[in-house]
Amino acid sequence: MKLSILDQSPISSNQTPQDALNWSMKLAQAGETFGYTRYWIAEHHDLSGLACPAPEVMLSYIGAHTNRIRIGSGAVLLPHYRPYKVAETFNMLATLFPDRIDLGIGRAPGGSSEAMTALSGNFIKNVGNFPALVRDLLHFINDDFPTDNEYSKLSASPIPENPPVTWLLGTGKKSALLAAEHGLPYTFGYFMSDQDGAAIIKEYIDTFKPRKEGQTPQVIVTVNVICGETTEKAEDVAASYLIWSLQMDKGEVHQGVPSISEAKQYKLTEKDLETLEKVKQNIIIGNPHEVKQKLLKLKAKYEADELMINTITYLPEDRIRSYELIAKEVFQKKDNT
Repeated sequence: MKLSILDQSPISSNQTPQDALNWSMKLAQAGETFGYTRYWIAEHHDLSGLACPAPEVMLSYIGAHTNRIRIGSGAVLLPHYRPYKVAETFNMLATLFPDRIDLGIGRAPGGSSEAMTALSGNFIKNVGNFPALVRDLLHFINDDFPTDNEYSKLSASPIPENPPVTWLLGTGKKSALLAAEHGLPYTFGYFMSDQDGAAIIKEYIDTFKPRKEGQTPQVIVTVNVICGETTEKAEDVAASYLIWSLQMDKGEVHQGVPSISEAKQYKLTEKDLETLEKVKQNIIIGNPHEVKQKLLKLKAKYEADELMINTITYLPEDRIRSYELIAKEVFQKKDNT
């Protein structure tokens, strides 16, 4: 089973944004050591508790401090930007770090309406034009505009020997069908979707149109996971994430991911308890054996080629430990099982 890392670069209540970003780099290094396939970092704007608005900046930093692990965006929010600039940026990364760059793209706003206006001013219009933005981006990445196109003589240089691999990220049918239409690998955000992901992925696989000979559909499913040495330890550590998710849902002003003790002191209403039950439906919490079994079931249900794990804890050491425990359980040799 192939496993990868999605990092939202969370800021804990005892951290600065600089602390959080440095721990993101350490997580990528740890993931490389543990055997994870790829490390992606997300894009968010003016969201309390999340430190990264610019994945492309962090990827240059992380690429310089790692050697083998694939690194990428999860995702660049394309409606905010012109495809040419995105292609230039990721072609540059692919030139610096050959055969290691993934360009994950999505259409979510990644922040408030004020942030949307400040970034582009035309987000809603650009979301409607998303298929055309994807088409142009792919032409720039592959340097293959038709000769009658206004951009046919324009290159998103530097042109790397091997272009970044473009992935389409989404949580619904529309994104899956767009990925299939363009022959793109697809990442389904199980951790943030309430839709029938298995049906969505099946439709993606069934309608996939290869851009080049030999291409086949590829699926990553992203899931929230918190693993501990014991179930009790995992549930204890998860308290911080659960309360933080609740605070984010309620739009409460807070100072990042709370400590375990702060989380346990949070006064819950009946409505809060209902919200937490919904949050728990999209997260795996447990000891290494429990987590592995649930991941295997998820992989089979969704016909996933790979699972991408998102883990948020108060202590960054607990986050890295969670990834380590999962890797040791999943990647162990057969003669040790």
